[in-house]
Amino acid sequence: MNRSCGVLMHITSLPSPYGIGTFGSEAEKFADWLKSAGQKYWQVLPIGPTGYGDSPYQPFSSFAGNPLMIDLDELCENGYITREMCAAADYGADPGYVDFDKVSATKMQLLRQAFENFEDDVGYTSFVLEEADWLDDYALFTALKAKFGGRPWNMWDEDIKLRQPEAVEKYTSELKEEIRFIKFVQYIFYRQWNRFHRYCNSVGIQIIGDIPIYVSPDCADVWAQPELFELDEKRNPKRVAGVPPDYFSKTGQLWGNPLYNWEEMKKTGYDWWIKRISKSAQCYDMLRIDHFRAFDTYYAIPFGHTTAENGTWEQGPGMDLFNAIKAKLGNVNIIAEDLGDIFDSVKVLLKNTGFPGMRVLQFGFNPDNTDNDHLPHNYVPNCVAYTGTHDNATIMQWYKEADGKSRAMARDYLDKGFFESFNRCCIKRLYASPAGLVIVPMQDIIGLGKNARMNVPSTVGGNWSWRMQNGELTSKRASFLRELSEKYFR
Repeated sequence: MNRSCGVLMHITSLPSPYGIGTFGSEAEKFADWLKSAGQKYWQVLPIGPTGYGDSPYQPFSSFAGNPLMIDLDELCENGYITREMCAAADYGADPGYVDFDKVSATKMQLLRQAFENFEDDVGYTSFVLEEADWLDDYALFTALKAKFGGRPWNMWDEDIKLRQPEAVEKYTSELKEEIRFIKFVQYIFYRQWNRFHRYCNSVGIQIIGDIPIYVSPDCADVWAQPELFELDEKRNPKRVAGVPPDYFSKTGQLWGNPLYNWEEMKKTGYDWWIKRISKSAQCYDMLRIDHFRAFDTYYAIPFGHTTAENGTWEQGPGMDLFNAIKAKLGNVNIIAEDLGDIFDSVKVLLKNTGFPGMRVLQFGFNPDNTDNDHLPHNYVPNCVAYTGTHDNATIMQWYKEADGKSRAMARDYLDKGFFESFNRCCIKRLYASPAGLVIVPMQDIIGLGKNARMNVPSTVGGNWSWRMQNGELTSKRASFLRELSEKYFR
């Protein structure tokens, strides 16, 4: 891995007049700013259609895109909707946060109006044919979800819940216009994504994407291919995902995602995973896989339990999966999220794959002043170093809320001057480290506190909503990063 640097900034966090960041002019402006700042990478969070709690890590599909990221200005330029329509709509009052309920209701209404003025073109016809493998199931799933009042698929009528052929045929015919609309939205999403991706590459910026290892229980993937997951005859999960009790949580974390039926996956040659990685490799230049350790050993909790205390560790597919992916797709640029309670066997798997792991600076500072892998002097070249991730406090929030001993260790380790800002000290130390790639969240570059935190794990509501303000993307901040990237040969 060549020495390089980048910024973590989700698409939805960009400024825009429409309540949420999109693939529009502000995205291109941000790519230009990254170039001026001496950066090579832009890391985003998962781009799938968000479901429960607006989390990008619980999408309704592993292949579809989030309609809320679509740029309305381009739809106006195409004549599908008018600028007056866009200007008159309500996207929420605070430009610093996404009001997901308002943005979703407003944007879907505008997309429906755009669909009414859209005539099938060659691009749309080609997209529908080329993406049919996942698009047909996703479009029907989404149309059915609307028909059944938004209920999870396992609460639908029995015939379509079980995907009986007659029911699939009946609803596909009955909901054909809604299905066409959903396919249109996906066509527009990917048309815009591809344009955005090409623009970034044209100015020397590569995109790092992110995929959650597990899928949401209420998603098109599980409904369409239940045999690939640990489900009983009633389509309920037998066991679900999570992590056991630890220092941070006395009862562990009960995520509730259905587990993969790895035995069945293996019989298919890991076809679903290969398609998932292939789709991601088309969208991104590099790919971060969340909770990588579960490919080695994963924690399984009996369905119906209210805590994660009584789960068991099970064996994952290991190198067998990655050998299958490599045989079909060749070398894919993957970052392995290897944080948390890591067994020696996980370290062996990571070494065998050759993928870089992750280091998080704020994990390094502790009240006991003890040495650990997250302190920069211990970084190896084949790793990606962060000040923090989307799940952490911002670095300024951490410094404000940490205990006195941890703060003292951080100041001493960073050799912080009296007038130096803590966030800049952290960034400078990461850039100077041996890590091959350094990624800094935009909040830490600006120096924001608690209000800019992206997510608090195991909580629902109020997450994922931070947005950058106009005026915060300054040339002064770009110069600071560019000077560091040049000084430390990134």
